[in-house]
Order: sequence, then structure tokens, then C-alpha cells
Amino acid sequence: MGINTFSDEYTSPFPPARIFKASIIDSHNLIPKLMPQAIKSIEFIQGNGGTGSIKQINFAGDSNFNSVKYLIDELDEGTLTYKYTLIEGEALIDKLEKITYDVKFEPTPEGGSISKVTSKYYTKGGFELKEDDIKAGKTKVLAMYKAVEAYLLKNPDAYV
Repeated sequence: MGINTFSDEYTSPFPPARIFKASIIDSHNLIPKLMPQAIKSIEFIQGNGGTGSIKQINFAGDSNFNSVKYLIDELDEGTLTYKYTLIEGEALIDKLEKITYDVKFEPTPEGGSISKVTSKYYTKGGFELKEDDIKAGKTKVLAMYKAVEAYLLKNPDAYV
């Protein structure tokens, strides 16, 4: 088994707590409303959204995937950290054991935030994953952040 690690940073003009609440805490309600063309629904298969919960994302009809399941390893509103593991779904293909994500929101001096994301891909056998192989996933995550930001801009009293 090999481990491929990728790190990304996304900046936002919104304070960390606000973007965290919208994009992480209430994602199961907000994201399907903002992106119905991509996400049909997000539901909790186990738990209520806290650590140990299992979340299933059901994709819209034109997606390459039907659904994926994530285990929430850690959700801490105090430190604005979110760690989760992709445990089931077509995204794993037969060459990946699992994918873990570590997300941390930090303030910027201007009053916005930086979202730092580290993803680890646990490969099976001698499979080698290249950064180009995961570009589409990164593009979708960025589109989600941009949709949340657009919503927050239009709704200044939401998630404050």
C-alpha cells in the first residue's frame, strides 16, 4: 500500500466560523440546494453529523458516480477542523483502499479565511496516483466553496 498526499489552500472573504458552519456543519442541507445539478441529497446513514457519523452523498443523474459514503473522524467547531474518510463508493475504484481528508479553517488578517485541505490517497498494490488524476475532484470541491460563498454574499445574515 502506498500513500499519496496532496495539500491545497482556498481563500475566502468570509470569517472562518461562518464558512465552516455553511460548508461543513450544515452542508447536508445547504449543498443540495445550491448545487442540485451535482448533488441530489446528503444524508446521515449513522449518527447526527458529529464524530463517528457516516454521511452519504447521492449525486445527480449526470454524475460519474451514484453515491459515496464518508466516516466523520473528527468535527470540532472550536478549532474549526474537520477530518473525514471516504469509505465507500465508486470514487475509490479498485486501486484505492480509502481517502482521508483533513480540513482546517484559519483567519486571515483581512477578516476572511484560509481553508487548508490535506488529502491522503491510500493505494492498493503498486498503483501510483498522480496529481492530474485527482484534478477533477479538486475542481468540484472548489465549485462547492464558490457556491457557498455566493450564497453567503447574497444572504448576509446566514450562518453568523
